Amino acid sequence: MSVSAAVRPYDHILLDLDGCLWVGDEALPGAVGAVAALREAGKSVLFLTNDVRHAPEGFVRKLWRLGFQASLPEILSVGAAVQFALAERVRGGTAYVVGSQALVDHVAEAGLRVVNNTPFATRADVVVVGGHDEFVFEELKVATQAVLRGADLIGATRDAVFPMPDGPWPGTGAILAAVETATGRTASTVIGKPESTMYAAARDRLGEGRILGVGDRLEIDVLGARRAGLDQALVLTGGASREAAEAADPAPTFVADSLATLVLS
Repeated sequence: MSVSAAVRPYDHILLDLDGCLWVGDEALPGAVGAVAALREAGKSVLFLTNDVRHAPEGFVRKLWRLGFQASLPEILSVGAAVQFALAERVRGGTAYVVGSQALVDHVAEAGLRVVNNTPFATRADVVVVGGHDEFVFEELKVATQAVLRGADLIGATRDAVFPMPDGPWPGTGAILAAVETATGRTASTVIGKPESTMYAAARDRLGEGRILGVGDRLEIDVLGARRAGLDQALVLTGGASREAAEAADPAPTFVADSLATLVLS
Protein backbone atom coordinates (compact mmCIF):
# COMPACT_ATOMS: atom_id res chain seq x y z
CA MET A 1 0.00 0.00 0.00
CA SER A 2 1.59 3.29 -1.10
CA VAL A 3 1.46 6.50 0.89
CA SER A 4 0.60 9.98 -0.31
CA ALA A 5 3.04 12.48 -1.71
CA ALA A 6 2.48 14.58 1.43
CA VAL A 7 3.97 12.05 3.85
CA ARG A 8 6.42 10.34 1.50
CA PRO A 9 9.39 12.66 2.27
CA TYR A 10 9.28 12.01 6.03
CA ASP A 11 11.19 9.34 7.91
CA HIS A 12 9.26 9.60 11.17
CA ILE A 13 5.61 10.35 11.94
CA LEU A 14 4.42 11.65 15.32
CA LEU A 15 0.80 10.60 15.77
CA ASP A 16 -1.63 12.02 18.29
CA LEU A 17 -4.27 9.58 19.62
CA ASP A 18 -7.54 11.25 20.72
CA GLY A 19 -9.21 12.83 17.71
CA CYS A 20 -6.56 11.53 15.34
CA LEU A 21 -6.64 7.73 15.64
CA TRP A 22 -9.79 7.36 17.70
CA VAL A 23 -12.63 9.11 19.49
CA GLY A 24 -13.62 7.37 22.70
CA ASP A 25 -13.40 3.62 22.13
CA GLU A 26 -13.87 3.67 18.37
CA ALA A 27 -11.12 3.89 15.78
CA LEU A 28 -11.70 6.64 13.26
CA PRO A 29 -12.55 5.51 9.71
CA GLY A 30 -9.44 4.54 7.77
CA ALA A 31 -7.04 5.19 10.65
CA VAL A 32 -5.99 1.56 11.08
CA GLY A 33 -5.17 1.26 7.40
CA ALA A 34 -3.31 4.58 7.42
CA VAL A 35 -0.99 3.50 10.24
CA ALA A 36 -0.42 0.15 8.55
CA ALA A 37 0.46 1.96 5.31
CA LEU A 38 2.99 4.15 7.11
CA ARG A 39 4.69 1.05 8.49
CA GLU A 40 4.66 -0.69 5.10
CA ALA A 41 6.30 2.40 3.60
CA GLY A 42 9.14 2.14 6.13
CA LYS A 43 8.12 5.13 8.25
CA SER A 44 8.76 4.91 11.97
CA VAL A 45 5.75 5.83 14.08
CA LEU A 46 5.71 7.39 17.55
CA PHE A 47 2.40 7.86 19.34
CA LEU A 48 2.60 11.19 21.17
CA THR A 49 -0.31 11.78 23.54
CA ASN A 50 -1.40 14.33 26.12
CA ASP A 51 -3.83 11.81 27.59
CA VAL A 52 -2.67 11.46 31.19
CA ARG A 53 -5.35 9.01 32.31
CA HIS A 54 -3.56 5.82 31.31
CA ALA A 55 -0.13 4.22 31.61
CA PRO A 56 1.85 3.59 28.40
CA GLU A 57 0.97 -0.11 28.65
CA GLY A 58 -2.70 0.84 28.62
CA PHE A 59 -2.29 2.73 25.35
CA VAL A 60 -0.57 -0.30 23.80
CA ARG A 61 -3.47 -2.52 24.82
CA LYS A 62 -6.03 -0.07 23.43
CA LEU A 63 -4.17 0.31 20.14
CA TRP A 64 -4.10 -3.45 19.61
CA ARG A 65 -7.75 -3.79 20.68
CA LEU A 66 -8.80 -1.23 18.04
CA GLY A 67 -6.73 -2.90 15.32
CA PHE A 68 -3.48 -0.93 15.37
CA GLN A 69 -0.08 -2.50 15.81
CA ALA A 70 2.04 -0.89 18.53
CA SER A 71 4.88 -1.59 20.93
CA LEU A 72 5.71 0.03 24.25
CA PRO A 73 8.76 1.99 22.92
CA GLU A 74 6.41 3.62 20.39
CA ILE A 75 4.32 5.26 23.14
CA LEU A 76 5.37 8.66 24.47
CA SER A 77 2.71 9.70 26.96
CA VAL A 78 2.61 12.93 28.90
CA GLY A 79 2.66 10.86 32.09
CA ALA A 80 6.04 9.41 31.14
CA ALA A 81 7.25 12.91 30.25
CA VAL A 82 6.09 14.18 33.66
CA GLN A 83 8.07 11.39 35.32
CA PHE A 84 11.20 12.29 33.35
CA ALA A 85 10.86 16.01 34.08
CA LEU A 86 10.30 15.46 37.81
CA ALA A 87 13.25 13.09 38.07
CA GLU A 88 15.45 15.72 36.40
CA ARG A 89 14.40 18.72 38.49
CA VAL A 90 13.23 17.39 41.87
CA ARG A 91 15.47 15.50 44.26
CA GLY A 92 13.10 13.64 46.56
CA GLY A 93 10.38 15.35 48.56
CA THR A 94 6.65 14.82 48.69
CA ALA A 95 3.96 15.19 46.06
CA TYR A 96 0.19 15.52 45.99
CA VAL A 97 -1.19 14.22 42.69
CA VAL A 98 -4.49 15.20 41.10
CA GLY A 99 -4.89 12.43 38.58
CA SER A 100 -5.32 8.78 37.76
CA GLN A 101 -3.38 5.93 39.32
CA ALA A 102 -1.20 5.93 36.21
CA LEU A 103 -0.06 9.50 36.94
CA VAL A 104 0.44 8.69 40.64
CA ASP A 105 2.69 5.81 39.60
CA HIS A 106 4.72 8.03 37.26
CA VAL A 107 5.27 10.60 40.03
CA ALA A 108 6.33 7.90 42.47
CA GLU A 109 8.73 6.44 39.89
CA ALA A 110 10.32 9.87 39.63
CA GLY A 111 11.43 9.49 43.25
CA LEU A 112 8.81 11.56 45.09
CA ARG A 113 6.80 10.27 48.02
CA VAL A 114 3.11 10.56 47.12
CA VAL A 115 1.11 11.84 50.12
CA ASN A 116 -2.41 11.49 48.74
CA ASN A 117 -4.90 10.36 51.40
CA THR A 118 -2.52 11.18 54.26
CA PRO A 119 -2.51 13.98 56.87
CA PHE A 120 0.49 15.46 55.03
CA ALA A 121 -1.27 16.03 51.68
CA THR A 122 -1.75 19.77 52.17
CA ARG A 123 1.93 20.14 53.07
CA ALA A 124 3.30 18.51 49.93
CA ASP A 125 6.37 20.00 48.28
CA VAL A 126 4.92 19.56 44.79
CA VAL A 127 1.37 19.44 43.41
CA VAL A 128 1.07 17.61 40.08
CA VAL A 129 -2.21 18.13 38.19
CA GLY A 130 -3.61 15.81 35.54
CA GLY A 131 -7.19 15.26 34.42
CA HIS A 132 -9.01 12.03 35.20
CA ASP A 133 -12.53 10.70 35.07
CA GLU A 134 -12.99 10.42 38.86
CA PHE A 135 -11.99 14.00 39.69
CA VAL A 136 -13.72 15.30 42.84
CA PHE A 137 -13.88 18.60 44.74
CA GLU A 138 -11.69 17.23 47.56
CA GLU A 139 -8.74 17.02 45.15
CA LEU A 140 -9.19 20.67 44.16
CA LYS A 141 -9.39 21.67 47.82
CA VAL A 142 -6.25 19.81 48.89
CA ALA A 143 -4.29 21.01 45.86
CA THR A 144 -5.34 24.59 46.58
CA GLN A 145 -4.29 24.39 50.22
CA ALA A 146 -0.95 22.79 49.36
CA VAL A 147 -0.09 25.42 46.74
CA LEU A 148 -1.07 28.25 49.09
CA ARG A 149 1.31 26.73 51.65
CA GLY A 150 4.13 26.92 49.11
CA ALA A 151 3.98 23.76 46.99
CA ASP A 152 5.34 23.99 43.45
CA LEU A 153 2.44 23.64 40.99
CA ILE A 154 3.14 21.46 37.94
CA GLY A 155 0.60 20.77 35.20
CA ALA A 156 0.63 17.76 32.92
CA THR A 157 -0.96 19.77 30.07
CA ARG A 158 -3.18 22.76 29.35
CA ASP A 159 -5.60 20.85 27.12
CA ALA A 160 -8.96 22.45 27.88
CA VAL A 161 -10.97 19.57 26.38
CA PHE A 162 -10.57 16.32 24.49
CA PRO A 163 -12.97 14.78 21.95
CA MET A 164 -15.46 12.10 22.97
CA PRO A 165 -18.43 10.64 21.07
CA ASP A 166 -20.98 12.71 23.03
CA GLY A 167 -18.99 15.93 22.67
CA PRO A 168 -15.89 17.45 24.28
CA TRP A 169 -14.94 16.41 27.83
CA PRO A 170 -12.98 18.71 30.18
CA GLY A 171 -9.25 18.07 30.03
CA THR A 172 -6.33 18.59 32.35
CA GLY A 173 -6.17 22.28 31.46
CA ALA A 174 -9.62 22.87 32.93
CA ILE A 175 -8.59 21.36 36.28
CA LEU A 176 -5.24 23.14 36.26
CA ALA A 177 -7.03 26.44 35.58
CA ALA A 178 -9.27 25.81 38.60
CA VAL A 179 -6.24 25.34 40.86
CA GLU A 180 -4.58 28.44 39.41
CA THR A 181 -7.74 30.48 39.91
CA ALA A 182 -8.21 29.28 43.48
CA THR A 183 -4.62 30.00 44.45
CA GLY A 184 -3.79 33.01 42.31
CA ARG A 185 -0.66 31.13 41.22
CA THR A 186 0.41 30.06 37.75
CA ALA A 187 1.92 26.61 37.27
CA SER A 188 5.71 26.84 37.27
CA THR A 189 5.91 24.08 34.67
CA VAL A 190 3.59 22.49 32.12
CA ILE A 191 4.93 19.35 30.47
CA GLY A 192 2.76 18.17 27.57
CA LYS A 193 2.25 19.40 24.04
CA PRO A 194 2.75 22.13 22.89
CA GLU A 195 5.66 22.47 25.35
CA SER A 196 9.18 21.46 24.35
CA THR A 197 9.62 18.56 26.78
CA MET A 198 7.50 16.15 24.73
CA TYR A 199 9.22 16.98 21.46
CA ALA A 200 12.73 16.77 22.91
CA ALA A 201 11.88 13.30 24.20
CA ALA A 202 10.47 12.37 20.79
CA ARG A 203 13.64 13.44 19.01
CA ASP A 204 15.71 11.36 21.44
CA ARG A 205 13.67 8.26 20.58
CA LEU A 206 13.56 8.80 16.82
CA GLY A 207 17.08 9.86 15.95
CA GLU A 208 18.01 11.37 12.60
CA GLY A 209 15.57 12.03 9.79
CA ARG A 210 12.65 14.26 8.82
CA ILE A 211 9.71 14.30 11.23
CA LEU A 212 6.07 15.17 10.62
CA GLY A 213 3.84 15.93 13.60
CA VAL A 214 0.19 14.91 13.12
CA GLY A 215 -2.70 15.88 15.38
CA ASP A 216 -6.18 17.34 15.63
CA ARG A 217 -5.59 20.56 17.60
CA LEU A 218 -4.16 23.79 16.22
CA GLU A 219 -3.20 25.16 19.63
CA ILE A 220 -1.71 21.87 20.85
CA ASP A 221 -0.39 19.54 18.14
CA VAL A 222 0.28 22.03 15.35
CA LEU A 223 1.72 24.70 17.63
CA GLY A 224 3.93 22.20 19.45
CA ALA A 225 5.35 20.73 16.26
CA ARG A 226 5.97 24.20 14.84
CA ARG A 227 7.78 25.31 18.00
CA ALA A 228 9.96 22.21 17.72
CA GLY A 229 10.88 23.11 14.15
CA LEU A 230 8.83 20.29 12.62
CA ASP A 231 6.34 20.24 9.77
CA GLN A 232 2.75 19.83 10.94
CA ALA A 233 -0.37 18.10 9.68
CA LEU A 234 -3.79 18.96 11.09
CA VAL A 235 -6.55 16.36 10.77
CA LEU A 236 -10.12 17.57 11.14
CA THR A 237 -11.52 14.54 13.00
CA GLY A 238 -11.14 16.08 16.47
CA GLY A 239 -13.26 19.18 16.03
CA ALA A 240 -10.96 21.68 14.30
CA SER A 241 -12.33 23.37 11.18
CA ARG A 242 -10.68 23.90 7.83
CA GLU A 243 -11.61 27.59 8.06
CA ALA A 244 -9.70 27.96 11.34
CA ALA A 245 -6.72 26.13 9.88
CA GLU A 246 -6.64 28.32 6.79
CA ALA A 247 -6.98 31.45 8.94
CA ALA A 248 -4.05 30.47 11.17
CA ASP A 249 -0.87 32.47 10.70
CA PRO A 250 1.15 30.55 9.80
CA ALA A 251 -1.12 27.80 8.55
CA PRO A 252 -0.24 24.14 9.16
CA THR A 253 1.98 22.50 6.57
CA PHE A 254 -0.90 20.15 5.69
CA VAL A 255 -4.62 20.07 6.47
CA ALA A 256 -6.56 16.85 5.86
CA ASP A 257 -10.07 15.64 6.58
CA SER A 258 -8.65 12.61 8.40
CA LEU A 259 -5.48 10.61 8.94
CA ALA A 260 -6.61 8.32 6.15
CA THR A 261 -6.89 11.13 3.62
CA LEU A 262 -3.54 12.57 4.75
CA VAL A 263 -1.68 9.29 4.40
CA LEU A 264 -3.48 7.48 1.59
CA SER A 265 -4.73 10.15 -0.84
